[in-house]
Amino acid sequence: MPRLSDLVVLVTGCSSGIGRALVRAFDDNGHRTFATARHLESLDSLSGARIERLRLDVTDVASIQTAVASAVERAGRIDMIVNNAGYILAGPLAELPLDEFKRQLDTNVTSALALTQAVFPHMARAQSGRIVNIGSVVGLLPTPFAGAYCASKSALHMLSDVLRMELAPFGIAVVLAEPAAVRSNIAANAARGLERYASENSHYRAVHSHIVARAGTSQEDPMDADSFASQLVQAVTRATPPRVVRLGNGARTYAALAQLPRVALDNILSRKFGLDQLRREKED
Repeated sequence: MPRLSDLVVLVTGCSSGIGRALVRAFDDNGHRTFATARHLESLDSLSGARIERLRLDVTDVASIQTAVASAVERAGRIDMIVNNAGYILAGPLAELPLDEFKRQLDTNVTSALALTQAVFPHMARAQSGRIVNIGSVVGLLPTPFAGAYCASKSALHMLSDVLRMELAPFGIAVVLAEPAAVRSNIAANAARGLERYASENSHYRAVHSHIVARAGTSQEDPMDADSFASQLVQAVTRATPPRVVRLGNGARTYAALAQLPRVALDNILSRKFGLDQLRREKED
């Protein structure tokens, strides 16, 4: 399968994990790659023949516009963006602070659209481009205690599907990646603040351990980030890219679970995350 070469790629969320691995993989394949992060110093150790660094806060439209303008000024164009920046907000939806929920959507969903809008005029003029959105298998599979994250990834999946149709007339392709378990720091960040659900004020204190376990699910026997990145780069640089790429440990299993009848799926996941036990306790 023919592959595109010498691309100019901008990747978000490159301070660690998947984003960092993607930058290295694009560089290894000879592409000029702009690694971005909110704190530029977090990229100091990221080096490669064609890697350049840019400060970018994905929740700040002005920062996005500045970063895109800088990349275009330096390279003359942007051929591909990878919307990777994101995090997991864990906890039961009924007790989740609304400001944190809004920040989850802003970081995981709105930022991807904002960056797409910023590069769109450049790609439209060139009649060429690639938008790669890093979704998740939980955008397909609703899991307790990760409702905000599931909702954000489901929204990103829908945005990707609509953008794919709307951008096609301009020669711009959209690829959705749906990772399952891939090694990163995302679980450590997800575990922050979960002690609130162990307090006497939480109706979910009896299943606090299940909430903590859910925060770490993505790191159960994960695929190596470099392997994930290498395979994804190979896929998104095909002359005709796939619409969806599923990679990572458990990707096929989670996708298959999502196809089960909702009653069966609810029962399976409620048992796994202790909600059936909690229900019995409330009934006694």
